[in-house]
Amino acid sequence: MAGPTNRHEPRWPALSALFAVGGLRLAIPSFLSFGPDWLLLIVVSFLMIPTVLARRGGNLKLNQLFGYALNVVVTADMAWSLGLLIAALPTHKLPPQVLLRSAAALWVTNILVFASWYWRLDAGGPNQRDLRESHTDGAFLFPQMTLSSETRTEMGEQYWRPGFVDYLFIAFNTSTAFSPTDCPVLSRWAKVLMMIQSLISFTTVALLAARAVNIL
Repeated sequence: MAGPTNRHEPRWPALSALFAVGGLRLAIPSFLSFGPDWLLLIVVSFLMIPTVLARRGGNLKLNQLFGYALNVVVTADMAWSLGLLIAALPTHKLPPQVLLRSAAALWVTNILVFASWYWRLDAGGPNQRDLRESHTDGAFLFPQMTLSSETRTEMGEQYWRPGFVDYLFIAFNTSTAFSPTDCPVLSRWAKVLMMIQSLISFTTVALLAARAVNIL
């Protein structure tokens, strides 16, 4: 079996999620966005280039810096659109279809954005996780971390480390159940982020979508 030094966590799922956030921006009306509809997708693509080049060049600090910049940009854009949408509710001028479409796009964006943050921050981020033989300590207690070393070896999981899909699963559960399911949260920063994510999800689902359904 290949050792941990021969296996690095793939980055394309996280990059795809950020591109998806830029694509979801197109589903939100222009007056609820900062700048043109295509602006976020262009900015994400622009920042993605040095992020990938820095990693391929071995400059992990620069790669991490651009990774944080990407997350900050998509987070700020989501918060801006959500704020404008909430502010527009009392005017009763938005068609129900626009409310539903915008709320759905922001709900999915919320999942992708916070999954990116969990993936980027947990245990020092993907670059630091790649340096470890296996994942035994972090902000989230994954089920694989609770297994004994003998059991993990028998299951072929002795080199197990979480990937983006694992953090996407946590983010999805946080937005649907408003709590983690199979992964207890150990770190305070993770608890704060999950509370913020749950609040955003509750706002989009309980307030915006409900308002649109009532109008219908």
